[in-house]
Amino acid sequence: MKKWKSKIRKIGNHANENEKKQETVSQDSTNQFTDELVLNLEVVRKELGHNWDVHFRDFIIGRTGIQACLIFVEGLSDKDLIDKHIMTSLMADFSAQYQQEQPYVKESLSNQFIKKQVLSISDVEEVQSIKELTSKVLTGSTALLIDGLSHAFILGTTKLKTRTIEEPVSEALVRGPRVGFTESLSDNTSLLRGNGDIENLSLIKFQVGKRSKKDLVVAYINEIVDPELVKEVEKRIKKIDVDNVPESGYVEQLIEDNYLSPFPQVQNTERPDRVIAALMEGRVAILLDGTPFALIAPVTFSMMLQSPEDYYERWIPGTFIRFLRYISVVLSLFTPALYIAFISFHPGLIPTKLAISIIGTRSGVPFPALIEALFMELAIEILREAGLRLPKPIGPAMGIVGGLIIGEAAVQAGIVSPILVIVVALTAISSFAIPQYSVGITLRILRFIAMLCAAILGLYGVVLFFLFMTSHLVKLKSFGVSYMSPAVPYRLSEWKDLMVRMPLMMMKRRPKMMHTKDPLRKG
Repeated sequence: MKKWKSKIRKIGNHANENEKKQETVSQDSTNQFTDELVLNLEVVRKELGHNWDVHFRDFIIGRTGIQACLIFVEGLSDKDLIDKHIMTSLMADFSAQYQQEQPYVKESLSNQFIKKQVLSISDVEEVQSIKELTSKVLTGSTALLIDGLSHAFILGTTKLKTRTIEEPVSEALVRGPRVGFTESLSDNTSLLRGNGDIENLSLIKFQVGKRSKKDLVVAYINEIVDPELVKEVEKRIKKIDVDNVPESGYVEQLIEDNYLSPFPQVQNTERPDRVIAALMEGRVAILLDGTPFALIAPVTFSMMLQSPEDYYERWIPGTFIRFLRYISVVLSLFTPALYIAFISFHPGLIPTKLAISIIGTRSGVPFPALIEALFMELAIEILREAGLRLPKPIGPAMGIVGGLIIGEAAVQAGIVSPILVIVVALTAISSFAIPQYSVGITLRILRFIAMLCAAILGLYGVVLFFLFMTSHLVKLKSFGVSYMSPAVPYRLSEWKDLMVRMPLMMMKRRPKMMHTKDPLRKG
């Protein structure tokens, strides 16, 4: 009996395996096209028919009697292009050709005949599975199914509404091109191509996102860039495993070296001229469809404090403006912390007359220096964020007026001292001078940490905070390049473009840290 039971179980297992194989075969068969249009449309309608904006246009090809169907999405596909270059070619033009030549039957309608002699459209692709068809149709392409052919034609009829090319909002310049990237990937790549006849500019296309796929382009100059850098960038992009990538910020966070660091290790920009300048140094740019922000890698901390305008002006004004930015970084990061340290721990280091003046203004303040500084800094940060989120006509006025009203009211109420209002105002103005918004956010966060360190240990806390921050920056890397280069590792020859912007005639070499194929800017 045990033997018979084991045999019966084996027979049952074999039967289950056969059923599973048949199910997988049937699933594969439904995923693949057949030469019967009715069966193909039945499966496609199950996948897409529930969407109201997906249209199925049944028609007959000329006078051949062969049935066909066009599938497209309302609003994503160009109806004029479909009518003039697809429907007309398959119905009117095909009928005229039918009268002059021999009669057509199903077997004579080969894919090469349709592509080369009938369809007057440039972008034509053949797909073999229904899954490929649905993904293409839902992104704006048009699918053509013909009875008798066991595949479908995907026609490039995508027509997305995009805005015109405008001046970048986040990186305004006094002198320089008034051109910025848009949300269209094709427009952005054309802007790169249009910045002169750039030899060996390579644009490699990828797709990111598992459920919602988006096109991504990696740009570099083949004769300059280090091949290992390109391989590393492509490797990290291929590892992106998320459902959707709505903006380049997702890519930035998924490919950076240290996601726990507050400092950005990939630079974002709206300016094509900044991207071209980076490519000429041997860097790599990443452009994502649907966002006007391109990414540049690898980057250094000094790059975050530079502006394209530094190179458009003569070297003396460019050096002066860049030096002001470094001073602004120091003021934005350490001014409130130094105020707290001097007032709370080291009043003896303040000049006597100034100390007497500060004591007189703080005589009626009921809070310690840390509390009043935190109150004012938080108020300024809230006003800044509110000004960004409000409509444009209201935002700037609200920020300025709100800051003045709060500062004046706080002083009159005796909550804060007038000297602190000056300190907070100087800190806020200094933070506005930082050209990269993401770096400004980082410094604003670190400012609060520096204030807490100053409130606990005074100047010693500020010094310890500075040492910890610099040690972190020294260890930080961006795609294998030191974040503090060329200061660390020390390269005096490359200090011509660090805090000082030397004349262009003296900067003939590309950065050594990039390991470029061509080290000279002028061959």
